[in-house]
Amino acid sequence: MNKSMIIIVIMGFLPMTARLQPMPLPAILDEIALRHPMPAMYDAAIRSQDAAAAGARSWMAPELSAGFFMTPYNPGRWKAEGSHGEGMGSFMVSATQIFPNRKKQDAQAAYMSAMSGVDRENKKATLNRLWAAAKRSYYQWIVLQKKQRILQDSEQLLQFMVESAELRYRNGLEKINAYYKAKAALSGIASEQLMLESGIAQQRITLNALMNRPPGVPLEIDTILIQKDYSAWTFDSTLLATNRSDIRAVDREVLVNQLKITAEERELLPEFGARYDHMFAFGQQPWQFSLMGMVRIPLAPWSSRMNKANVESLKWRNLVLQQEKLSRINEASAMAYGMQSELSFAFRQIELTEKQILPALRRNLQTQQLAYEQNTTELFMLFDAWEALNETQMNYYDQLLNLFLLQTQLEEVLEIR
Repeated sequence: MNKSMIIIVIMGFLPMTARLQPMPLPAILDEIALRHPMPAMYDAAIRSQDAAAAGARSWMAPELSAGFFMTPYNPGRWKAEGSHGEGMGSFMVSATQIFPNRKKQDAQAAYMSAMSGVDRENKKATLNRLWAAAKRSYYQWIVLQKKQRILQDSEQLLQFMVESAELRYRNGLEKINAYYKAKAALSGIASEQLMLESGIAQQRITLNALMNRPPGVPLEIDTILIQKDYSAWTFDSTLLATNRSDIRAVDREVLVNQLKITAEERELLPEFGARYDHMFAFGQQPWQFSLMGMVRIPLAPWSSRMNKANVESLKWRNLVLQQEKLSRINEASAMAYGMQSELSFAFRQIELTEKQILPALRRNLQTQQLAYEQNTTELFMLFDAWEALNETQMNYYDQLLNLFLLQTQLEEVLEIR
């Protein structure tokens, strides 16, 4: 019985444990692609356009008609009268079918099939923006957690300072001014911890929203930071035109317009049709039929004016899109080179802080703490050593966050996941 109860309790905690497993960044990005409404919206639009393209080669519906043909108003004349009267009038059944021009259909099918390509690229561009937003929240969360650990260490050291100062003051071995500074700093640590917890809660809400989950769902992230090196990259127009979905979307739109131009020009091709009439003659008249061919030739100025105007409009629209593409490439290239330069300086600044400044300040704090414990220095010197290290560590993590935000911004420009 006891074993059964233990199994039930363990099974009850398993879902909660699974939910609280740290999620690495790739898993979060996969979840956004799978569950966010925007990609689903584009998927629906793409399927809608592809479904419409499936009917591009359909024929026009046949026309059927029926009615009286060359029939007198006087019904008495419909029937045969006497030896020479055959009757007058007939009842006619008619069918008309227009045969579509194959070249017209091919052009329309190519145009409609290409339309979904624009939304496919726009979907990728939207996902790129969503992933960049997730990366920013993810990196901010990690840095906030690292700052929390710094504050926890600082809290322990300040608590030691306060308790030691109280003891020494009672024994007349300590001045009171540094004690109050340490006491105030300890209270400030508690306030900063609350701010960091609030920041982490905000990033959790943001990531849950991007994954289309309720804001209050528990979420933990993997705290591994992976720095990438883009210092040797060259951001030419070929790379940007290949990588960026918004630029490829412009190319797709140009292609769609070109296919639309072809479709408009094919509208000027002739179409053929056939009409068959069958007359059920009244009286003793023989049954009759009529079979005619038809051709629609939209070459007259009044019938082709709209198509020619559409072609001219689309050509100008493509010129606009080509200029827009060049503008986007130039803007992206300038941004990429600017961020590459900023990343280089930020990395060198962080490297200097990591390898020289922080080790020196840590050794200084250790020296001052050891001296304080041996009663060879005063509290204010230990406090100043802690304050310098704490401030530098906080600034270091701000620099680290700035580095990863720059990396995220560059990856957004280059559309690198």
